[in-house]
Amino acid sequence: MHTSRNNPLVWSDSVPRFQALTLSVVMVVSSICQAAEFRRLPMSEYRDRMEAGWIGQMVGVGWGGPTEFRWQGVIIPAEDMPVWRPELVNQFDQDDLYVEMTFLRTLELHGFEVSIRQAGLDFANSGYRLWHANEAGRSNLRRGIAPPDSGHPRFNRHADDIDYQIEADFSGLIAPGLPDLVIELGEKFGRLMNYGDGLYGGQFVGGMYAEAFFESDPLKLVEAGLRCIPEDSQFAECIRDTVRWCQENPDDWKQTWERVNQKYHLDPEYRRFSCSGPHGKFNIDAKLNAAYIVMGLLYGKGDLDETIVVSTRCGQDSDCNPSNAAGILFTTIGRSNLPDRFVSALDPTGVFSHTEYNFPRLIEVCEQLVRTAVVRAGGRIERNAQGEEILVIPVQTPRPGPLEQCWEPGPIANSRFTEAEMAQITVVTRSRALQADVDRILPGWELSDCGADMDPGPRGEYRGRSNVFMTHPWDRHTGAVLSRTVTVPPNQKTLLRLVVANDSRGDWTLVVKTGDRELFKRPIDETLTQGGWATLTVDLSEFAGHTIPVELVNQADGWSYEAGYWAEIAISSQPSAKR
Repeated sequence: MHTSRNNPLVWSDSVPRFQALTLSVVMVVSSICQAAEFRRLPMSEYRDRMEAGWIGQMVGVGWGGPTEFRWQGVIIPAEDMPVWRPELVNQFDQDDLYVEMTFLRTLELHGFEVSIRQAGLDFANSGYRLWHANEAGRSNLRRGIAPPDSGHPRFNRHADDIDYQIEADFSGLIAPGLPDLVIELGEKFGRLMNYGDGLYGGQFVGGMYAEAFFESDPLKLVEAGLRCIPEDSQFAECIRDTVRWCQENPDDWKQTWERVNQKYHLDPEYRRFSCSGPHGKFNIDAKLNAAYIVMGLLYGKGDLDETIVVSTRCGQDSDCNPSNAAGILFTTIGRSNLPDRFVSALDPTGVFSHTEYNFPRLIEVCEQLVRTAVVRAGGRIERNAQGEEILVIPVQTPRPGPLEQCWEPGPIANSRFTEAEMAQITVVTRSRALQADVDRILPGWELSDCGADMDPGPRGEYRGRSNVFMTHPWDRHTGAVLSRTVTVPPNQKTLLRLVVANDSRGDWTLVVKTGDRELFKRPIDETLTQGGWATLTVDLSEFAGHTIPVELVNQADGWSYEAGYWAEIAISSQPSAKR
């Protein structure tokens, strides 16, 4: 199907060439005219809808929370759908909410012109737990890999994951009718951890929120989101497919689920950068989970409960998806029109984890930011005869960025934080947090670039050895490193002795380096360890009389269970044999 950015669901190859040309001219003229058009939104209505958007997120994630990733590639049975209780609205410790509030805080302190580097520093200093693209992106930032490289597939194997999609709600809630601002905020905050479809997911969601202040038709909201992303991306293809299948099966969402699952979960062509591999049951790709958001909106048909239930029962990230869907739908309705069961138990004093915000403060900051956003976009703020503020918002035709996809990424930016910027990152990194255990088990060695997968750290026992330390590579390209400076005595034979093991489900490559020179390289797998431990030696005698840096690298080899286990690292010297 041939598509147009301005109307991505209706064009076809059957449109004659002269008609297409005429339509293009009309679209250009329309765009010029739109620059002089405005939409008016009373501040009281903005606040009512914006509050509802935040409440919707809290309701969706609270309701779907018990199901998260418990059903992968299957529909959640109706009898396993949790029952809503009003107190579930109080979700103050959810990454669906607190991460995006870090971005709001950056905008509150630094304004919309804040640099992506400052946004990265603020994110690097956040103190809450994270997973997947968020965790990898923040870890990259803490290592000095500045944005946009922190979200680039070269450094982030989760770049197509759902993360910015679940936290982009803020971008639309402070940009009513301003899709270009949604796109801009994605380029600033989404690139801290995502790329390609992972980035587009957030811009799609933000675009729906921005339109939800003026539109309640779910299909038109989806179309508005599509206009914010490149039409030839796999993400856009997934959403167009989902809409078409919903229209072909208007009364049976399970039929649509089956078609989405077949193409976007089971077909490896649409999982080319899936962090769980192309065949894993676990699927946190942005586009698949966005399809479940869309299904909730379209099959919910404006019903709050049904929207959340359908998005949840689709499975996979079944708390994040209903959170997005409910947030968008609640925005179209406004807090004053929400059923009491969703608002009666809201705790206005609860503080969102690791943020400056309780609910009233959150609303206040959004009100401050929206005033700036509207004026910055060429709009204005007027007052009516009663003295009420009116947001006068210019009509915008979205301008998506160029196409990029994680499996064929563009070049990196070679962006690194300066020493002065690194000094502003004051949190304790994972490698630094584990250093005390390294000092106890492997004294004299310093850990760096240790990734989060498989929970690295000390092991009381492993394969019959006690007091073992486990490392894991940072990513496919960057290995975990144990390093120290070694003074090799003169006239002596000096050996580095290593006792290492692998996980029985995978292997890794051991690299011993001094500077850029590799002294030793060998796969550590079952053929070597035979279910136990391998003892290896590396001769350092050629460096006699010199002090050299030594690095022991736990390098990835296929990216499957790449844990490196270290039971012993020893350096010994003895007099050389006389000639």
